[in-house]
Amino acid sequence: MSKAAAQPSDADSGKNRDKPEGTLRTGWTTGACATAATKAALSALITGTFPDPVSIRLPRGEEPAFALTQESLEHDVATAGIVKDAGDDPDVTHGLTVMASVRFSAPGSGIRFVAGDGVGTVTKAGLPLPVGEPAINPVPRAMITAEVEALCTAHRRPADVEVTISIPGGATVAQQTWNPRLGIVGGLSVLGTTGVVHPFSCAAWIHSIHRGVDVARAEGLTHLLGATGSTSEKAGQELYGLPEGALIDMGDFAGGLLKYVRAHPVARLTIAGGFAKLTKLAQGAMDLHSARSQVDMGFLESLIVPESLTHPLKEQIQNANTALEVLELTRENGIDLPPIVAARARDAALGILRGAPVEIDIVVTDRKGKIIGRAG
Repeated sequence: MSKAAAQPSDADSGKNRDKPEGTLRTGWTTGACATAATKAALSALITGTFPDPVSIRLPRGEEPAFALTQESLEHDVATAGIVKDAGDDPDVTHGLTVMASVRFSAPGSGIRFVAGDGVGTVTKAGLPLPVGEPAINPVPRAMITAEVEALCTAHRRPADVEVTISIPGGATVAQQTWNPRLGIVGGLSVLGTTGVVHPFSCAAWIHSIHRGVDVARAEGLTHLLGATGSTSEKAGQELYGLPEGALIDMGDFAGGLLKYVRAHPVARLTIAGGFAKLTKLAQGAMDLHSARSQVDMGFLESLIVPESLTHPLKEQIQNANTALEVLELTRENGIDLPPIVAARARDAALGILRGAPVEIDIVVTDRKGKIIGRAG
């Protein structure tokens, strides 16, 4: 990824940011915006009038209303646009306009989806859509289909409609997302399973980890690399000569990756990361974010053989502020701690895999990407 976020609201999103204090405002997914825009455009195509605001029903029963920012009705095509509001989530798609253009199609053709400007197309197997399809995910498709069918039924028309979803500027923003690595080219994905963005939740990131594994398996890749960040990812990729498709944007979600690989095995999985992050994994933490797990200095102390642990060193470790400080202290005393941390992290990962047929190895790097410890 590692274009990771504290959590992107849609799997497309954003970069690592810490969660602010206080109550956070929820928002709407691209799928919800696309559904509302489609309903407004189709209403105008049928009646000549755009509903503004336009209300839709979400999968869990909520009925939000969306204000239109663009509308156009010309002959046989109607277009409506809605600015995406992701609430307080660090979502790179926040503020983009999601547009839907609709037209009636040939009798019996049903509902057809088209990728417009800024919406990607699937080019790799393993995603929940066939190769060649617009990257409009199944739940948004179902939401749009329900609104189209309801409108057409109410006006006694067959639901033979072509729906083109566009996100102007989406092709540029998509370069900040996981889409290029997943084989979604030309733009963003239209995503969302509930229609609601819950700021800084973990679900969308973990969902993207799953899709990355699915695509890699579909391509026949047998060795995957999950890294905590771009520095360790580059080191691991160069160490093993792995292709781009083998790189899984694990970020802080080691548990999310390991549990999915347990259920969907690959022959080999490498986990790479910095000393502090992988110390947390060695301690048994599955979420490595600083807000959800901390390095235990006592744990690091316990890894040192008694004859090397002098009383002054023990006191220094106990009073250390960071894992990096402990690393430097042990180096000064001739103790090579990273390989020990790697071995313990590997043990923790094997515990999560529960005997799944997956070879696991750990790569520990420093801040410059130099490999300082390995296990497995």
